[in-house]
Amino acid sequence: MLESWADGETRSAIVDFVERVTDEGGPGYVEPAARVAVFDNDGTLWCEKPMPIQLDFTIRRLGDMAERDPSLRSQQPWKAAYENDTHWLGAAMVNHYHGDDADLKLLMGAITRAFDEVTVEEYDARVTSFFGDADHPTLARPYRGCGYKPMVELLRYLEANGFTVYIASGGDRDFMRPIAGELYGVPPERIIGSALGISYRAGDGHTDLLYKAAMDFFDDGPEKPVRIWSRIGRRPILSVGNSNGDLPMLAFSELPGTPALRLLLLHDDAEREFDYVAGAEDVLEHARRNDWTVVSVKNDWNEVFAPDTA
Repeated sequence: MLESWADGETRSAIVDFVERVTDEGGPGYVEPAARVAVFDNDGTLWCEKPMPIQLDFTIRRLGDMAERDPSLRSQQPWKAAYENDTHWLGAAMVNHYHGDDADLKLLMGAITRAFDEVTVEEYDARVTSFFGDADHPTLARPYRGCGYKPMVELLRYLEANGFTVYIASGGDRDFMRPIAGELYGVPPERIIGSALGISYRAGDGHTDLLYKAAMDFFDDGPEKPVRIWSRIGRRPILSVGNSNGDLPMLAFSELPGTPALRLLLLHDDAEREFDYVAGAEDVLEHARRNDWTVVSVKNDWNEVFAPDTA
């Protein structure tokens, strides 16, 4: 079931772990109910360069706002959105992973304004429409074709062996939900992510849930284990990430006395995808010191994207 994974130590580590925890009567056996796996999304299940896909969706909205209101064009991040300054936008996330949240706070403030008073159904429709026709700016493929084929195979392999898989992302929960079923086969109730505040409104014979101009929570860094436990009530035994923001989730994914597998995706293939470590320096060092499994896009994947989605 892992056809896109090259034979070698990484693939063997995955298979050996799964065989160990599913060997009933063996010393590493884990009951199916406790076989919980969590995956980051941006840079782990789909590509995140030159900027996260949700950021592209958001800056289109910010650009529209700046088009209608010229006063916004001198303020970040509307300025970057209006001028299509992808460097500023992408750097905001990298700076966050280095501990500098100044630009990220500007971006988060703008996002809450951008979707204030939008109903959950309207937001879902906007996301669905975006994925219907938006293309990746450099990979010459639609965004809906930017999921990693080997990771989807891994999801299916784990599910076939009794694992329950969750997505735990710093990205917006409700941005992932409309597309995660199609791309990954993961239902909306198993999506854990950041979220805007939501309010309830009733009147005229119908009810609405509307986003508020405020973040409810940002699911990254130390918040990830908190949200995972709040939603699942179990400590995962397998986790997959790619950035410094995933380090707490990866470290949390070990139940004392129970086998654990931590996979860290290393983007090192400029020819087929991207080559970068910015924003992942700390977690890479931690992974090497603690013998976590580092997955090389270049060496461990025979394919990156499904060939029929280009």
